[in-house]
Amino acid sequence: MKTVLLLIAFFAAFNAFSQEDFLPHYPTAWEIQQMEYLRNNPTPPVLMDPNPPPGPVRTMAEWEELQGLQITWTPSNLYPILRQIVDHAQEECLVYIICSDSNSVKTYLTNGGVPLTNLKFLITSFNSIWCRDYGPWTVYSQNIDTLRIIDWKYNRTARPLDDASPVFIANTMGVPIHQTLIAPNDLVNTGGNFMADGHGTAFASKLILTENAAGNPYGVSVKTESQINGIMSSYMGISRYIKMDILPYDQIHHIDMHMKLLDEETLLVGQYPTGVADGPQIELNLQYVLNNFQTCFGKPYKVVRIPMPPHNGNYPPTGNYRTYTNSVFVNKTVIVPTYELQYDTTALRIYREALPGYKIVGIDCNAIIPSLGAIHCITKEIGVNQPVFISHSALRNTNNTSQPYEVKAYIKHKSGISQARMFWSIDTAGGFTQVNMTNIGDTFRANIPAQPLNTKVYYYISATSVSGKTVTKPLPAPRGNIQFTVTNVTGVEPVAAGIPNKFSLHQNYPNPFNPVTKIKFDIAKNTNVKLRIFDVTGREVLKITDAYMTAGSYSYQWNASQFASGIYFYRLDAGEYSEIKKMVLVK
Repeated sequence: MKTVLLLIAFFAAFNAFSQEDFLPHYPTAWEIQQMEYLRNNPTPPVLMDPNPPPGPVRTMAEWEELQGLQITWTPSNLYPILRQIVDHAQEECLVYIICSDSNSVKTYLTNGGVPLTNLKFLITSFNSIWCRDYGPWTVYSQNIDTLRIIDWKYNRTARPLDDASPVFIANTMGVPIHQTLIAPNDLVNTGGNFMADGHGTAFASKLILTENAAGNPYGVSVKTESQINGIMSSYMGISRYIKMDILPYDQIHHIDMHMKLLDEETLLVGQYPTGVADGPQIELNLQYVLNNFQTCFGKPYKVVRIPMPPHNGNYPPTGNYRTYTNSVFVNKTVIVPTYELQYDTTALRIYREALPGYKIVGIDCNAIIPSLGAIHCITKEIGVNQPVFISHSALRNTNNTSQPYEVKAYIKHKSGISQARMFWSIDTAGGFTQVNMTNIGDTFRANIPAQPLNTKVYYYISATSVSGKTVTKPLPAPRGNIQFTVTNVTGVEPVAAGIPNKFSLHQNYPNPFNPVTKIKFDIAKNTNVKLRIFDVTGREVLKITDAYMTAGSYSYQWNASQFASGIYFYRLDAGEYSEIKKMVLVK
C-alpha cells in the first residue's frame, strides 16, 4: 500500500509539469532525483512482445524510403520550428503529429500558411519533444519483408508518458512491436546515440556501455559490451557495432550532435578550429573509425567535414553546442538546423555538394539548441512496409580510360524484381542512357563504357518490383545521382620503382618554405588516396588528389605563392592509413 501511495504521489508531482512546460533534452534536477526512486521502486512494464523479431533482421538506414515522420507537438515556444518541419516533410511523406488537441495544431498550421494535406494526428499523452530518443525504430524481418518496430528502454525514466509512444504508434499502424524491457534483454538506449547504414553496421558513443553498466540509474540488468552487441544483433540485425569515446562538451553524449551517415560510405563530421572544444576528441574518434573499419562494401570511408558554428563567437563550454550534423532525411528532402547566415551559407553548400539532387532546407534552431538538441532530435522516421532494397557501392574516381565501369547492385523485394536498369550520362542536360541490368540471383550488373580523361560520369539505378513498385538509388534520381571522374592525379608524380612495404607520409622539404615545397608519400597497395592541405583553423584550402591510385611512391610539389604566410597542415588518407603533418610558409 505504501508503494502504491508513493507512486501516486510521484505521478501527481510529475503531472504538475504541464505539456506546455519545456523539458530539455538533458534530465532536470527533479528528474534525476526521481530516477533514483524509480530505480528502487520499478513499475512492471506494459509488455507487448519481449522476443526478438524472426531473423534475419535489418535496421533501416535513414536515407531509405519513408512512409512517415513522427514529431511531438510541444512546447509552444518551439511551434515555429515544428511548423516548418511539417511544411517540408509532408511534401515527402505522411507526418505523424503526437498532440493533445489536433484542432489547435491545425489552426496554428493553417494560420502559418501550411496546408493540411499529408498529416495524421495521434491524440495521446506525452512529456517532451525529444521523440528521436523515445520513438519507434524500423526494422525488417527477412531483410526486406515485414516492417516491425523495436522499442528500447528509454533513459528518461521520469518521463513515462514519452516512453509509451512506440507502443501507441505500433498499435495505430497495426505493426508488430518488440521490446527490450525485461532482463536479460532490458537494454537502455537513446535514438540520438545510434546511426545505422542499413547493412548491419551501427555507430554509437560509449554512452551505450555506461547506461547499461553496474550502478546504472534505470534499474536494468548489468551487461557487458558483448552482451549489448548480442542484443543489438538479435533485435536490430547489427553485426558490427562501432562505439566511440564520449566527447567532453557534448553533455548528452549523442553522436548525432557531431556526426552523421550520409550514405553507406560517407561520414559527415563536425569540424572545430584546431584544438577547440570537442574538436580533438572528434578527430581521435574519426581516426579510430578510419584506422580500424571499412564500409560495408570493404572500402575506406569517405569523410565530409562541416564547420561547427560558434555562439556569440564562443564554442563549448562557454557557447551553445551549435551543430549542423543534427539533420534529418525525409525521402528526397534533408532538413538542416541553421543558426547564423554567415555560417549557414557554407553548411548548406556542403550538404548540397555532398547530396546532389536532394532538396536541402534550413530551419532556424536558435530557440531549441540551448536545450542540447535540434532537428534530428525532435523527429523520428518510419520506413515503408515492404521496401525495394538497393544495395550499391558507388563508383569512385578512376584513371581507367580503357575498360568499362561495372555498376553492381544487390536488389531485392518481397515480391521479386521484375526489372532493374542503370542510367548513365556525361551531360545530364542531354539526358541519360538506359542500360538494362542482368542478374544472377539478387545481384544485378550493367556497364558504363570507358571514357576519356577529365570526363565526369553521372549515373543512378532504378528497380521495379513484381508488385509494380519502382525505387531509385539515390532516391532523388535523376535530379540526384552518383558521380565519379575519370582523371589523372594532377601534379602527383611517381618517384621510385617498386612497391613500398608500408604506407607513409614524409615531412615536406624544405620546411619552412617560400613559396615552393615538396610532399612525398608511399602507398603500399592499390587504394583510394586523398591528399589535402588545411590552414591553421582546420579549413581545407587545397585538395591535391582524391582518386584511386596504384601502389608506389609519389611526390607533389606545392607552389604556395597565392597563399598567406602561416602554419599549414597536410593530410594523407589512403585506405585505413591516415596521417597529418605540419609545415610553415614564410614569405
